[in-house]
Amino acid sequence: MILRLILFLAAVNLVASAFDAALVPFVLLRESEATLGAVTACAGIASLAGSLLVTVLPAPRDRIRTIVYTLLLSLTTENFILALSRSPVVWCAAQFAGWFVIPMMNSNLDVVTRSTVPTEMQGRVYSCRNTLQFFTIPIGTFLGGFLVDRVCEPLMASAPPGGLAAKLFGAGAGSGASLVMFLLGIAGAAVCAAFAFLLRKDRFIEPTDKTK
Repeated sequence: MILRLILFLAAVNLVASAFDAALVPFVLLRESEATLGAVTACAGIASLAGSLLVTVLPAPRDRIRTIVYTLLLSLTTENFILALSRSPVVWCAAQFAGWFVIPMMNSNLDVVTRSTVPTEMQGRVYSCRNTLQFFTIPIGTFLGGFLVDRVCEPLMASAPPGGLAAKLFGAGAGSGASLVMFLLGIAGAAVCAAFAFLLRKDRFIEPTDKTK
């Protein structure tokens, strides 16, 4: 279960890092640097608010599924709203919604790992986890920039002005970045759905400390 969870998070990090790379041109091709600062600041505010909420929420019965569902909510809500909107206010709201649930995911991930891996092995396991879980981030960063610059911006530039793509993602600079956001939302949903399918008969139950 732990290995499958780590590989799932590696795939999530691939999508999320591609999103991070696409977010900057998505905003700057349409708005100012101040708008980009406001949009990214909403992620930090949401993380703080989500962290405070986690401290008062009861522990979920199934932590693995909580991880999957919070990531599904984050990857789809944020990406689809950003891709289909033109308003900086909506962008800020989407960033807040996407990042608000991330502390819940992180806290449950820590409990799963620390409750499952023996203390004397956690150093080795955590080093392996970090290698597998985060090696996709530079790949995703490159992929996000490549998709915006080399694929989707040229594709949207050649799209008919009154076509469906233009109605969904806009026209001119930034429309290709919107398309990338939308595609990453689909990819994130697919990754979460695939892992949820694998979990249909499995459930993580937090071990009970019998010494108490």
